[in-house]
Amino acid sequence: MADERELQEAVGRFVRAFGLHQPDQTPCGRPIPVSEAHALGELARDGALRQNDLAHRLRLEKSSTSRLVTQLINRGWAERTAAPDDGRGVLVQLTPAGENAAAQLAEARAARFSALLDRVPPGERAGVLRALDILTEAIE
Repeated sequence: MADERELQEAVGRFVRAFGLHQPDQTPCGRPIPVSEAHALGELARDGALRQNDLAHRLRLEKSSTSRLVTQLINRGWAERTAAPDDGRGVLVQLTPAGENAAAQLAEARAARFSALLDRVPPGERAGVLRALDILTEAIE
């Protein structure tokens, strides 16, 4: 029971310290909801995606993803098009403004992680990364 409590407290401290508890701002300080930032990152990395694939990658319900994509469209960052091989399928892709927003986020994220990594002693970095992998695998 003490281990579970320690893990809960440690994760809570990390979430707050990293800024993950602020849903309307990315941990790198951009005034963009975290879910939108993740969607921009996925679309920037792999180009146009089926909306269902984006939902799967973000681990969101289809209805949540639909609202998220609508928010991106309203910002002028994305557009929906019909999938060429499936009349019912929907592709989501970034607009030039969305590509620019994604690039700015990627730059801010890289700077934040670089600064964070600089504060972790070099001999501890592999252990930190392995611990994160273990936690992610346990969650999945």
